[in-house]
Amino acid sequence: MCEITTQNHGFAVDAKAVAASENVEVTHVNLNDHSVEGIRIKNKPAFSVQYHPESTPGPFDSRYLFDDFFEMIKANKA
Repeated sequence: MCEITTQNHGFAVDAKAVAASENVEVTHVNLNDHSVEGIRIKNKPAFSVQYHPESTPGPFDSRYLFDDFFEMIKANKA
């Protein structure tokens, strides 16, 4: 899948550190500069993206992330 996103590259995730981790996986990669755009923690209910998923103003490609987040909260609430 490809998404159109609004970038925020003030910092970056170290791809080598992610690759070395047993518990973190890359979920999104920027096609322009190949930077890590998203990660997921395998053994915890946590994920992150390094762009603006709020989808406004502009594209709505990332709205599924909010659905995923809300489902994660529902599935893991105490």
